[in-house]
Amino acid sequence: MLSITSQYLARFRRLHDDGGAPDVLPVTGAQRRFVLVRSMDPAGRPDLVPMFFSFPRGTVDLRRLASAARHLAALHPVLRARPDVLRGTPVLRLARPDVPVVRVAPAAGESAATAVRRVLRDWSPEGAPLRLFLVPDGPDEAPEGPGTAPDGPDGPREVLAVVLEHTACDGQSLARLVEELGAAYAAGHGADEPSPNDVAAELDAYREAVLLQLDAEERAGSPAALAYWGDRLRAVRERAAVPPQQPARPAAGASGTLPSGSAEARIPAPDTGTSFPQLLDACRAAATVLHGTAHVLPLGYPWGGRPPGAAPVLGCFLNTVVFPTATGTAPASPEETAGAWWDDLDHAAAPFDTVVHAARTAGSAWTGRLDGLLTVDDARRRPALRLGGVPGREIHIDGRPVRGPFAVSVTQGPELALRMVWDRAVHSDGTAGDAFAALTDALRSPARTSG
Repeated sequence: MLSITSQYLARFRRLHDDGGAPDVLPVTGAQRRFVLVRSMDPAGRPDLVPMFFSFPRGTVDLRRLASAARHLAALHPVLRARPDVLRGTPVLRLARPDVPVVRVAPAAGESAATAVRRVLRDWSPEGAPLRLFLVPDGPDEAPEGPGTAPDGPDGPREVLAVVLEHTACDGQSLARLVEELGAAYAAGHGADEPSPNDVAAELDAYREAVLLQLDAEERAGSPAALAYWGDRLRAVRERAAVPPQQPARPAAGASGTLPSGSAEARIPAPDTGTSFPQLLDACRAAATVLHGTAHVLPLGYPWGGRPPGAAPVLGCFLNTVVFPTATGTAPASPEETAGAWWDDLDHAAAPFDTVVHAARTAGSAWTGRLDGLLTVDDARRRPALRLGGVPGREIHIDGRPVRGPFAVSVTQGPELALRMVWDRAVHSDGTAGDAFAALTDALRSPARTSG
């Protein structure tokens, strides 16, 4: 039987060979998953990846920023492509470069964070995968134009939201996009677009990278890999209730209740570092508080990168790997967790939809929904966004809707910066707060014994 990736490649090649789709590109397994999730959402909402930067008020020249953003969209295929389904086959369809860069006027009494949540909630599924929003932060009115920023960090500020659909980016993409956006802004690209040769070279590099990724995913969907994941995930079943579907969530602040809650903490990083298996076990401790004992829950984490030989193109190449988290049991020893994790990594290239199919074929009742998500970032990998020589301070904006029941993000550095967000339609703030305390306690006391 052909794997899901093999079937997809066969259908895409038929589209290409028929000559009826010269303006479409194949999608990676990760993009295929996001297109499917989007198609199943009642409002067609995509998964969004926002970055928020705080600048002194008046730093950002919107016209210059828009020109820089259009330059990037003209160069990078994934920034001018739209998800589509052609003859039942998910694809990216190329369109003209178009990056909305919008100055947002907060409503009366609306904070910058609330205004940002409003524009993200109102994101139109039809349109560019990259959009930028500038919002004044504070009660003072925005100045007339650029060049009027006050001296010092304590004057009026503004928030720049750089937002991408997840089909267009992963962590590696964000680092390159931030660097190139700042460089294009500094260069002052006016109406000039990248040269046709540069555009063609980037398109060829992107297409080759995706095909290399699909080849790797096709090999990873071997019968042995399917048998491995079927056995590994046979006992998995998600426990979090599906929140009631709402055509549109109320505007943040309108009801006084934000759609998601959050908690954060900083703890000293051990001299020997914090291993990924330790983070997985800490998430298990949180899941036990959220869902009780005696369950095997699906926890997902992104893993991977560009395939060998591929250029560092912008795009979405990270697979979502599933870790079966047994709650309520005595913690496994570090060696046991690490051993299981290393075995998983030997099969981590199998696409998510292939893994779900393998689990269900093996008898699992898992539907493919995740009860939690873990992401790990290195604070040193992403450069600061510099506009006009001024570095933006990256900030968080809480309260945005989250796709899953809970998610944990960890930033590695001199300290461990821990952050957990949860869907308030699924988990109460009290229970989620207790779960976050269990997670941080597990990382403060990493020495464990098997029991």
